[in-house]
Amino acid sequence: MLDQALTALAASGGTAVVTAAGTDAWVGLRQAVARWFGRSDVQREQAELERLDQTGAAMRAAAPAEAERARIRLEASWQARIEAVLESLSESERDQAADQLRGLLAQHAPQGPVTAGQGGLAVGGNIDIRADGGSIAAGVIHGGAHTGPPPLPDPSQG
Repeated sequence: MLDQALTALAASGGTAVVTAAGTDAWVGLRQAVARWFGRSDVQREQAELERLDQTGAAMRAAAPAEAERARIRLEASWQARIEAVLESLSESERDQAADQLRGLLAQHAPQGPVTAGQGGLAVGGNIDIRADGGSIAAGVIHGGAHTGPPPLPDPSQG
């Protein structure tokens, strides 16, 4: 039986596999997950690639009314497969495999949707906002913005 952290990691892995299917993240995640399951066994890795392809096909083929059920079923299936691998390993191998899985999820898994409230700015990655030459740069401006020379101080202010 896995501890709570490893069960959560397996759940994250299952969710990542299903969420990535059909996205730009799929190719990289698919390959990384197959390598993780394969554990240096080329035949096992190939078998995992085929299972991953079946998952991708199932998600693409699911009718809109069935998509949520398919997602839940496939996530649970991948979670169970990840848990089975982790349970089959010795403690030191399990720790190493868990670290590898965390790393591949951090690198390849699609991030959840990014949202912002009305008038806010939502960024799903890095953002770099710059201004030069007297221009204005902002992620969000509430109110107005003006360019030009600053107002002269009131003579009574010294």
